[in-house]
Amino acid sequence: MIGVVDQCVQALSLAAGMAWSVLWSLVLGFVLSGVVQSVVSRQRMRAMLGDDGPRALLLATLFGAASSSCSYASAAISRTLFLRGAGFAASLAFLLASTNLVVELGLVLWLLMGWQFTLAEWLGGLVMVGVMAVVVRLTYPRKLVEAARLNATEVSAQTHAAEPVAGATLWAQLCNPELRVRVAQSFAMDFSMLWKDLAAGFLIAGVLGAFMPAQWWATLFLRGAPPWVQVPADAAIGPLIAVFSFVCSIGNVPLAAVLWGSGIGFGGVLAFLFADLIVLPLLDVYRRYYGLRMAAYIGGVFYVTMVASGLVMELAFSQLGLVPPRVALHAGLTMQFHIDATFWLNLVALAVVATLMVTARRHPAMHGNACAHHGAAKATAHSHSG
Repeated sequence: MIGVVDQCVQALSLAAGMAWSVLWSLVLGFVLSGVVQSVVSRQRMRAMLGDDGPRALLLATLFGAASSSCSYASAAISRTLFLRGAGFAASLAFLLASTNLVVELGLVLWLLMGWQFTLAEWLGGLVMVGVMAVVVRLTYPRKLVEAARLNATEVSAQTHAAEPVAGATLWAQLCNPELRVRVAQSFAMDFSMLWKDLAAGFLIAGVLGAFMPAQWWATLFLRGAPPWVQVPADAAIGPLIAVFSFVCSIGNVPLAAVLWGSGIGFGGVLAFLFADLIVLPLLDVYRRYYGLRMAAYIGGVFYVTMVASGLVMELAFSQLGLVPPRVALHAGLTMQFHIDATFWLNLVALAVVATLMVTARRHPAMHGNACAHHGAAKATAHSHSG
């Protein structure tokens, strides 16, 4: 009994330690995301994505990188782009980029797993867009796409993204006092959407780190098998774990750290990180948006894309000698308070959070703005699964 209690304490300590180590980077990432969302017009985005050519794919990728990292929010925006005439592949490119090429995800990966994982995540996001475009072009389901457009009917809380803050130039927009309010509103809505996923991600990672023996992961991921078997197996199994973890977006990073510390291959961990868009609740969101057959098609395309991209990054980083040294999760991640750089950065971050939340409370966002709709998309998925 004492051993179980000790393991529970260790699990909570690991979860709290990981959360403390990345707190300031999360706040910084969400603030930067809010700034970008407040100065970039989404209406202009939609006018540029009407086909699936290289230009539309590139623009969709750039716009996705400048958008929210919440998978549910990204799915809702992608659906709106699709409904407004964006090409099917361009809509999917936006979805991939908005959950893999964002600042806050890269910062959390850097702090928990090393800069090599940040670089691989961002480069891998670009690789995924390319692989997805090729797969869609080779298998383009014209009738399914037409049916999906008909099936994706608008809901009452339609996505009406607010116009960017006024200003003739970017500097004028950044100096506009309204920007502070917009950023606070964006931060508050991101927090309301993501805190459960983040908390679940840290807790799941802590529990697995404390209770799951490394040998179990070694068996699941075929440790000891020849590289030509083990490397593809890691990439194929990683996304399947993500599917059933129910944790999306940045919430996947703590569990990825557990997998990496337990001996899983570099490509397998990346494939797991890439797979936040095919967790079961999101697959159900796709079904509601586009119909069952299109949801199955999107899930299949994404799975193939994520496995292939994980393999590509594994081979590329291995050849370049960029695979980071493996560090056990338990090393330095238990809950400890030291008067160091992280401590002071987190104090500043907490002060920023308090200021932004007070500002958002004093200036509540209109119901019709995009993030409110994203929350509705998530609620719809959970109400169905319940």
